[in-house]
Amino acid sequence: MEDAQIIRGYHADIDYEEVDGRLINQFICTTTGTERERVARRILGISNVINVREVMTGHGDVQVKAIGTDTDSIARTARNIKTLGADIEEEDLIHREHFSTYGPFGPDDEYSGSPITGIADLAGDADIVEVEIGDGALIAGKTVQGASEEGLVEGDVLIITIERGEQALTPHGETTIEKGDRVTLLTRTGLPNNLIRNFTGE
Repeated sequence: MEDAQIIRGYHADIDYEEVDGRLINQFICTTTGTERERVARRILGISNVINVREVMTGHGDVQVKAIGTDTDSIARTARNIKTLGADIEEEDLIHREHFSTYGPFGPDDEYSGSPITGIADLAGDADIVEVEIGDGALIAGKTVQGASEEGLVEGDVLIITIERGEQALTPHGETTIEKGDRVTLLTRTGLPNNLIRNFTGE
């Protein structure tokens, strides 16, 4: 796929907040349709801009992601974008991004969908996450207490509910987690890879 230019590059997934507490900001901008590509390329030349996306729409046809050391640097970026011919419709500070691979490019012939079916941010950097227990999940067949004792459920992760068919179970120590269960978790540590593997097998 590289030779055919289907894969055009590889990009690092960087947690900018861990690098001296940098801020990630997204700008939704509008240009004239005929000038969109030219303006997008010029915006990409701004030193702290890391991504520019052209969208096939009227308003908000250019989306810009930029890194700033503080709110003043973000404001300077906004001014630079405006001088290059784009009107900023809205801007937001990005709290967290989530990525997933595109299933048909994986090893399986059929895309079965993501085992992570829902993520919701709560106050205090807490997340509500819904996962489906997969075939190779280490936690399948274990009780909640047993999984905790084996370190499959970390101390700051709480199992809130288990959906099994038409049943909604309130878990306790002796509740057994089974393959195919949909489990809702409260976590304050995001989604570390080992937690995903333990619950989904992927």
